[in-house]
Amino acid sequence: MSDATNTTNTTNTTNTTNSSQSSALIRQATTAYHSETLDNIFDNSFALIEKARKAFSPQMKSYEVGIITNIATGIAKVSGLPSAGFEEMLIFAGNVRGIVFNVDIDELGVVLLGDYAHLQAGDEVRRSGHVMDIAVGNELLGRVINPLGQVLDDGLPIQATQHLPIERTATAIMDRAAVTVPLQTGLIVIDALIPIGRGQRELILGDRQTGKTAIAIDTILNQHDKNVICVYCAIGQRASSVAKAVATLREQGAMAYTVVVVTEGNEPAGLQYIAPYAAMSIAEYYMQQGQDVLIVFDDLTKHARAYRELSLLLRRPPGREAFPGDIFYIHSRLLERATQLNKALGGGSLTALPIIETEAQNISAYIPTNLISITDGQIYLSPSLFELGVLPAVDVGKSVSRVGGKAQLAAFRAVAGDLKLTYAQFEELETFARFGARLDQDTAKSIEHGRRIRASLRQPESSPLPVAEQIILLLALTSGLFDTIALAKMSAAKNALRGIINRLPAELSTRLATSGSLSDEDHQNIIALSKQALASIEDSNAPLLADGSEQP
Repeated sequence: MSDATNTTNTTNTTNTTNSSQSSALIRQATTAYHSETLDNIFDNSFALIEKARKAFSPQMKSYEVGIITNIATGIAKVSGLPSAGFEEMLIFAGNVRGIVFNVDIDELGVVLLGDYAHLQAGDEVRRSGHVMDIAVGNELLGRVINPLGQVLDDGLPIQATQHLPIERTATAIMDRAAVTVPLQTGLIVIDALIPIGRGQRELILGDRQTGKTAIAIDTILNQHDKNVICVYCAIGQRASSVAKAVATLREQGAMAYTVVVVTEGNEPAGLQYIAPYAAMSIAEYYMQQGQDVLIVFDDLTKHARAYRELSLLLRRPPGREAFPGDIFYIHSRLLERATQLNKALGGGSLTALPIIETEAQNISAYIPTNLISITDGQIYLSPSLFELGVLPAVDVGKSVSRVGGKAQLAAFRAVAGDLKLTYAQFEELETFARFGARLDQDTAKSIEHGRRIRASLRQPESSPLPVAEQIILLLALTSGLFDTIALAKMSAAKNALRGIINRLPAELSTRLATSGSLSDEDHQNIIALSKQALASIEDSNAPLLADGSEQP
């Protein structure tokens, strides 16, 4: 029994010894493995570091740094940058940017483009080595930005892959093509009487609060589904006015094809000055991609005033109305970039609608006459017509389009060829009739017809008309179908005519919406349907009022 017990104890002791030895061997093997693994990691790490050290070659990069000698309202005088060039961008403390405007022997005159309240004399200024540029690309569609490319809406910052300088040379003459395609505004008074072609520059001018911006916004709204990219540039506008315009574009779904570039009235004059050039570069990008583009400058009067402020602060000599002598050049080099490219360059077009504000209907002032001579025509808005409720308040007698008539649709030309002359004659006769003179039957008939022309050209804001509806309305007007309709019922008559568009044959509707001309049979079909639509409108000619004006 004892021998068995001793044998068992011996066996247990042997097992315990073997287990301890196995554990020791495992620990040694694990320690050796970890040690070898760490050695490999360190060796690999040091090898990579050594490889990176050998591949690195330090390069010296020099920066030319100057100092601010004087700072004023939106202007800084800088010294110590003898190699800086005209319109080069400089970087100030706080990443504030500026553009070199004056290049003198001892110092530079720099226009500041941001909040400069923290800058003071003695601060360092660094050259950027390039001119001012702006981000371009499809990422900008639907966004509201400032001229520096910074977003002003609630979206994320724009990550554009391409930039273009804001100042660019205008397209060479040999790279341009004739203006042959109309840009439909949706406003019957413009499309019929003062047509605009794609690639044209048409000035919109008038006194304050006469509907200039409304015409531009309606034109943008009318480009829906017409494959036209729009750029709206607000220069020195009130924040409430810009917010209203952007809200209108969003409500109508126009922001999907629109870029809005904004500078408010309380921002530095330098930002207001570069705004139209930055917007033009954005528009030129799309034009060079072969697309049709519309750009609106609202308005260049504030742009001219901002440039005058900068010039006077930089001690440039003033000229007429205190504007500097090169005020004509800053607008001409801007608007000359709007054009129609030839097919070799993609066939894109850039149509410009600059807006300016007149004072007391003085279109012969310095800035209006400059821009009238630069552009291809003008649309003048009369405050007298605006006060009478004739909206849009376009003065047909003072408005002209020097190019768009050649691009007008054939169907438009057929029905509105002599409408402008007839309307101008009516305005003269109406003025004469207010003196209380007796009128013969033909003159009275001409005046009544002219009043119906005026009623037909009235159009509410943000309600652009399609081409087909405009042609139907004009054809009924020139055919005398409205002469038996009372003025008070002209609005109902126009609505009745708009309803016949769905009753036209498909081929005729296509020809109305395109450049196809209308045959005599087409005219007869449209007139027949128009008569049926107007039959329900009561036939009652209202007499003239005592002063010869039309009835309300």
